[in-house]
Amino acid sequence: MTDGCGRTIDYLRLSVTDRCNYRCRYCMPEEGVCKRDHRDMLTLEELAEIARAAVQLGVKKIRLTGGEPLVRRGIVDLCRMLRAIPGLEELCLTTNGSLLPELAAPLREAGVDRLNISLDTLRPERFAQITRRGQLSDVLEGIAAAEAAGFQGLKFDTVLIGGFNDDEIPDFVELTRDHPWEMRFIELMPMGPCADWDKRCFLPGDVVLQRIGALQQIESCGVARRFRLPGANGTVGLISPVSHDFCAQCRRIRVTADGKLKGCLHSREEISLRGLHGRELEDAILRGILHKPRGHHLTEHASDTPRTMNEIGG
Repeated sequence: MTDGCGRTIDYLRLSVTDRCNYRCRYCMPEEGVCKRDHRDMLTLEELAEIARAAVQLGVKKIRLTGGEPLVRRGIVDLCRMLRAIPGLEELCLTTNGSLLPELAAPLREAGVDRLNISLDTLRPERFAQITRRGQLSDVLEGIAAAEAAGFQGLKFDTVLIGGFNDDEIPDFVELTRDHPWEMRFIELMPMGPCADWDKRCFLPGDVVLQRIGALQQIESCGVARRFRLPGANGTVGLISPVSHDFCAQCRRIRVTADGKLKGCLHSREEISLRGLHGRELEDAILRGILHKPRGHHLTEHASDTPRTMNEIGG
């Protein structure tokens, strides 16, 4: 399906919950989110119905997000339901990794193809600081469990924060020498809790290239510019929504856990999908695709959305 700007839309990011077992400082407030009535959130059946309608309209890839998707009750059943949709080519999931020791094998058996794991630091004390309640050892166990379950080509998402973890850039890149992983550095975006942070926290992705001169550019993948150290098993990805605007290449739509379709992470515009079925549901998704914004305005001001990242789906 093509949007109003001529972009092919074939990627759905589907949020299954706004709750999380961490409280990452750039994502959600320390007190967490108000506990919402289950009736306010999409059921597993509604999530699957929306996914089927999106695939019918041309979506080929679905990524499950949150919050932390693995805290959602029935997540493995949902994965199994989505994997059975004819025409869906790729089912992915983004997680903080802490619950993978128990769930990696069931997720793989349910048909999840790939995992992205959020990892903002390799130092235990910093990990506790940024997540406010997490332990790095849990994530490391989750990584081992994911590989044991058969997940290959793991991708790790690191939000670059000046003065916090930018001194670890060499450590993250060094992991790619021996591991077939992609270490992805993501620019911090001015939204939610970090909208008013000191400007020095917001680093351009190119700082990675400035500090690791040996990186050689290879073929890009989606919105990520990709690089490799000579002889390395893995790769490095740069996702730069602020300094290298990739809106013209954006091929995704998002659906929040409460059933709102968003054409852009940073837009206020939302279309409610709850209670819609069949042709009505497809028409609503189609309307959201056709009216997908041309781009964001992060170089001019903070994000337009009043929602935090966990409420939208990372």
